[in-house]
Amino acid sequence: MSSLLSTLIERFPTLSECKNDVLSAYNLMIECYDNGGKLLCCGNGGSAADCDHLVGELMKGFLKKRYLSDDEKSKFDDVILAKGLQKGLPAISLCAHSALMTAFSNDEAPSYVFAQQVFAYAKNNDLLFAFSTSGNSENVVYAAKAAKAAGIKSVAITGQKESQLSEICDVCIRIPESETFRIQELTLPVYHCLAAMIEENYFDV
Repeated sequence: MSSLLSTLIERFPTLSECKNDVLSAYNLMIECYDNGGKLLCCGNGGSAADCDHLVGELMKGFLKKRYLSDDEKSKFDDVILAKGLQKGLPAISLCAHSALMTAFSNDEAPSYVFAQQVFAYAKNNDLLFAFSTSGNSENVVYAAKAAKAAGIKSVAITGQKESQLSEICDVCIRIPESETFRIQELTLPVYHCLAAMIEENYFDV
């Protein structure tokens, strides 16, 4: 078990029952990135904020500075720009496209708004990362169904109860809490741990 995952369990002992699912989620993320895929994230309310947060940790340095190699820098004719950029792991928050989301919600069924984006974005080796404290948020469930139809795998973080997402998704990290705010309090350290583990795998500096 990764030292980062061990530290997570030490800090939040209640998450010990989730450790195997966290590791399984990590393995799916590695499979995604090793094969040139990207992460697609969706959720509502606080879970939408978690999507944006996770994407931010993946797309730039999290615990490490991911500066470009000398060879990568040599491809730029702007030395200052090359020095300022960092390596990122491709991830998209499906919650962030306000014009698309409002247009689609107005023109079609609002509950399909994430499924539409999954359908349009999904390519081989992509991975859906779904956040829902209940595990039954209709638009997130439809996104998971669209991911399955597109042939890509999915990870969910939910509360402790069995749900539609726990049935549909390849991996479901069920936070051992039932109240929304308590689920959210433990969701953040879980995806921080995943982001740190992913970063450790791909970046040495």
